[in-house]
Amino acid sequence: MPNMKLMRCLLVICTLLVCISVVRPQARAAEVRVFAAASLTDSVKAIAESYQKKTGDRIIFNFGASSTLARQIEEGAPADIFFSADNAQMDRLEAKGLILKQTRKSRLSNSLVIIVAAENGAAVHSPKDLAGPTVKRLALGDPQAVPIGVYAKQYLESLKLWSEISPKVVITESVRAALAAVEAGNANASIVYKTDAAISKKVKVVFEVPPKDGPKISYPVALLKDAAERERAKQFLDHLNSEEAGAIFKAYGFIVLPTEKGL
Repeated sequence: MPNMKLMRCLLVICTLLVCISVVRPQARAAEVRVFAAASLTDSVKAIAESYQKKTGDRIIFNFGASSTLARQIEEGAPADIFFSADNAQMDRLEAKGLILKQTRKSRLSNSLVIIVAAENGAAVHSPKDLAGPTVKRLALGDPQAVPIGVYAKQYLESLKLWSEISPKVVITESVRAALAAVEAGNANASIVYKTDAAISKKVKVVFEVPPKDGPKISYPVALLKDAAERERAKQFLDHLNSEEAGAIFKAYGFIVLPTEKGL
């Protein structure tokens, strides 16, 4: 009898060991840090929501002006992916060897619109009206650094209006800050991306810049060379470049570009 009990105990132990050996441990959940242009806030959050449920990984965002984000990365801020609103900021990081060049792609484009407050907004119907007396304060992202400000200045310069309008410019830190300035009545008008204007009920679009007449807008995305979670970050980057994510970007009004290698 003692031997039978011992054999049964040994059998139970062996069975447990076999079970343990065949059960694969679950993959460790990772935290992927994405530095993304402010204008991407709503769309990439929507993309990340379904991705996180599917993979268990946590996507942590840092949103802001692309110029600010690029500077933070240069200064050593921990980031795995950079999603810029213009090529200049990505070029800046690439020149310093901070991105994996082969992962860079120009993923999206956008267009510019002129906005005023939805209620009792300034009488603006065309870009020329921005130079008129009804607009005393024009909120723009910094024309020297913030992509939306750079694009807006390029467009106004092409119309030979910049010199007249520049004294009215109220500089903001990002496109979302420019949008908020008009919403709050702190500026009479602004030039923002079409996608940002679409999310606000407090502003109205009074003029859409035809893409052929405006600056070439590009949103490049790339993996950072010092990514702490390179493998998982690459998986999320691949997802951002997928058709599934492309459909979400389109739903938010972005122009989705082919996914071949960017500039």
